[in-house]
Amino acid sequence: MAIQLSLANLSVLGPKVAVPHYQRTELTPGIVHIGVGNFHRAHQAVYLDALFNQGLARDFAIIGAGVRPADTQMRATLAAHDYLTTVVEQEADGSSARVIGSMIDFLPPGDAAAILATLADPAIRIVSLTVTEGGYFIDSATGEFDPAHPEIAADAAALASGSAPKTVFGLMLAGLTRRRAAGVAPFTIMSCDNIPHNGSVTRNAVAGLADQVDAALAAWVRQSVAFPSGMVDRITPATTDRERDITASDYGIADGWPVFCESFKQWVLEDNFPAGRPPLEHVGVTFVADVSPYELMKIRILNGGHAVIAYPAALMDIYFVHEAMQEPLIRGLIDKIETDEIIPCVPPVPDTNLADYYALIVRRFANPKIADTIPRLCQDGSNRQPKFILPSTRDRLTAGRSIEGLALVSALWCRYCALTSDSGRIIPPNDPNAARLQTVALAAKSDPAAFLAMGDIFGDVAASPQFQHSFTRWLDMLWQLGARETLTTYLRAV
Repeated sequence: MAIQLSLANLSVLGPKVAVPHYQRTELTPGIVHIGVGNFHRAHQAVYLDALFNQGLARDFAIIGAGVRPADTQMRATLAAHDYLTTVVEQEADGSSARVIGSMIDFLPPGDAAAILATLADPAIRIVSLTVTEGGYFIDSATGEFDPAHPEIAADAAALASGSAPKTVFGLMLAGLTRRRAAGVAPFTIMSCDNIPHNGSVTRNAVAGLADQVDAALAAWVRQSVAFPSGMVDRITPATTDRERDITASDYGIADGWPVFCESFKQWVLEDNFPAGRPPLEHVGVTFVADVSPYELMKIRILNGGHAVIAYPAALMDIYFVHEAMQEPLIRGLIDKIETDEIIPCVPPVPDTNLADYYALIVRRFANPKIADTIPRLCQDGSNRQPKFILPSTRDRLTAGRSIEGLALVSALWCRYCALTSDSGRIIPPNDPNAARLQTVALAAKSDPAAFLAMGDIFGDVAASPQFQHSFTRWLDMLWQLGARETLTTYLRAV
């Protein structure tokens, strides 16, 4: 019989499970994290738990917060476990489990009053967020904040009238406004999302919203609030009954939402925390003056690599990522595109060999224990393609180099957006713009330019005759011959 995860049961979980070396009463809050999901609990929360276990920075415990209806379920599940989480690290040669306790509370989603009161608390020195690539209200083609977005416009009106905002950026701005009025130093805002220059993107969102409300407030945000950029990395799949069952059977823990992940993790962070920060360098975080080389390397090679394998695997009815890496055509595809087109566009990174970095990624993708899924990699393509694939395409076009492989990746995504695999299987939509994408993807079967006409996604890349020609050729082949024969053709080319 599995034991319910709770503070009261930590001492009886057994020798196979590592538990916190500190008591909940020894922790006080210093961080509000907005967007509590699997990645946050496998990454930032794990680093802090390790720090607390060393007896350090116990005044930087996490209070969770959410702005989406789905956050209600996460809060309820975590509350039932006293906000503890079972983290299971899985590798081909073994697994291990630990319970982390770095989160001490989770504010009710939708309770703006509670969230704003907490954000105004001087004890809170950092507000961090994981709201996914599509949650920053930016134009995909330009990368600029979109002040006209309906949710942002609604928040601007609410803030101007003294009402409570609803978006993450509206809440943070309202919290900063309260601190400014009270003479309390602003908290540091730290994005943990996979976005190039995520600190600058977050600043643009918060200050851009402030521009719609009060010019003086916007100027204060730009001058006084710190937005350090960071690169975060740990493969963390979604939790299903499989993970719950393994947690119960292998470790004797009844956890409604355990987190499974690989053992590898990385966090590179700009050291810009005027209000103070925990000494995360003691638990493996790399602090740098400029994170740009690291984040570009990761976004282009790892996240770009995910996009390379995701769509052909989906079209070939492959479900798990490690199974995709076992398919010779897909393994050959990622090796060729990474080596020939992506890695040559990545500038040097301090103390890093890019070939070794790619070899590490291949091993991580091939991990059979992690059970990462192709549907997870395919989701939100309309936000991920412009960030993970098209920048490399644009760089190579500017340099006058071949983009055959990258154009094939875009064509594979287009074919996937038709939402049927090569076998005729229906692919469930998993993109906020799925209806629009399916319409233009089906139109592109006879008129490929229909897909490239999405200027908010393709931007100036679509204007390149070289890209148009290659994209059209590959898309026609995918519809006529299928993904398997198309990949075979690509790999045969010199």
